[in-house]
Amino acid sequence: MKERLKNAAKRTAQNPVLRKSAESIKPNRSIWGVLGVVFFFILPEIVGFVWGAEITAWAHQKNLIDPTETGKKLYWLIGKLFEDGGSWVNLTIGVLLLVWLFWDWKKSKASE
Repeated sequence: MKERLKNAAKRTAQNPVLRKSAESIKPNRSIWGVLGVVFFFILPEIVGFVWGAEITAWAHQKNLIDPTETGKKLYWLIGKLFEDGGSWVNLTIGVLLLVWLFWDWKKSKASE
């Protein structure tokens, strides 16, 4: 079983399609790549962990008093988005993308 897992991991690492797709999701080595990861993965989850209950209560109250159907749907979606707080999965993905970005940057600096 152990040998099968090693062979599967080796085949996966050598798969050109998988390598290309992994390279396509890697953020750019620029300030915009770092800010993109921070603003789209890490910051919303921190906000969800810290203020999730308050945002959910506010959205529920706004949902009750908003006369328009669009407004009710919007506040319902905001409430659903923040009702469980932040997501550890998204936070972990964001941190791993930042680590990958800095590791790649450091590797390219060492090769120069």
